[in-house]
Amino acid sequence: MESLTSRMQAVQSPIIPVVGELIKNSPGTISLGQGVVSYNPPHEAIEFLAKFLAEPANNLYKSVEGIPPLLTALAGKLQAFNGIEINGENCIVVTAGSNMGFMNAILAITNPGDEIILNTPYYFNHEMAIAMAGCRAVLVATDENYQLRKEAIAQAITPKTRAVVTISPNNPTGVVYSEAALRQVNQICATHSIYHISDEAYEYFTYNGVKHVSPGAFSNSSEYTISLYSLSKAYGFASWRIGYMVIPKHLLVAVKKVQDTILICPPVISQYAALGALQAKEDYLKSHIEAIAQVRQLVLDSLNRLQGLCSIIPANGAFYFFLKVHTQMDAFELVKQLIQEHKVAVIPGTTFGIDDGCYLRVAYGALQKETAKEGIERLVQGLETIVRS
Repeated sequence: MESLTSRMQAVQSPIIPVVGELIKNSPGTISLGQGVVSYNPPHEAIEFLAKFLAEPANNLYKSVEGIPPLLTALAGKLQAFNGIEINGENCIVVTAGSNMGFMNAILAITNPGDEIILNTPYYFNHEMAIAMAGCRAVLVATDENYQLRKEAIAQAITPKTRAVVTISPNNPTGVVYSEAALRQVNQICATHSIYHISDEAYEYFTYNGVKHVSPGAFSNSSEYTISLYSLSKAYGFASWRIGYMVIPKHLLVAVKKVQDTILICPPVISQYAALGALQAKEDYLKSHIEAIAQVRQLVLDSLNRLQGLCSIIPANGAFYFFLKVHTQMDAFELVKQLIQEHKVAVIPGTTFGIDDGCYLRVAYGALQKETAKEGIERLVQGLETIVRS
């Protein structure tokens, strides 16, 4: 039988499993690859599982957009932390992670052939989702510090453009966009009657006094701003698959059609765990993020030894650094050598849409201090050995 072709042939393969296979074949490798945290959900999340189990009806399907107690709790969090008021113009939809929120949004606002503007380096799952929907990602390069270029974004808009995507704090660069920059993008979207999709999965992870800003809080932005959030990072919820989106009310019917088809409803047991997690004391997030900040400084101190060999852009958010390595080597070949010869894994920049040069994403959120120290030492020594040889 001839092999069947489909739209999926045009979609890049996820890089994490590819690197994971290389790690599996090189035992003892320390991963600075996947973007997860090392800590577990708060005990309140586990305690709320009993509430789920106590109600037999919880084994049945529930509301497509999420259970009411969780929607209420999220509305409180959005008001208190993000400055977003849930009113008659917008609403919350709970999703199975914020990647699903992005897919919901793209399918709800586009027709095949439409365009979505991504700032490069982009988050690879965003580009993949756009391709799956039969749309085209229009790539706009950020500046030398990975900051937004508002004029370039405006110039990239065509009659087929349906949205501009921003990620702050950013994956893969770790940079945080200023309120002024986000306001400019938001205004561009308003002027052109397109959507601003704001991915804020790393909203709590900021350092050196930098503050996170939510475009959904800007006045009169509810009609065209789509905000995406996740519990995966801040609450150690990666496998529980709970995220949520704040959308204009006029998109609710379309988003519910998508979600009901793919998921029916977010896993109710995970929604109860999320409800519990949101009850955790402030110290839970504060202590864990302070620990990651310490690991971040350790990683930065080590990477600074690579000055001349790599360009290291200041990054005050998420838990990534995006290195430009001064070599003609292919980024994926460099990643393979680092794993096979130096037992340390990172992610190649080509995955994030950067083909002009050799770039690596270094993730430090998943490691305790001592493991991170060993991992980053292997990376520094590996780069010195491979690139200078």
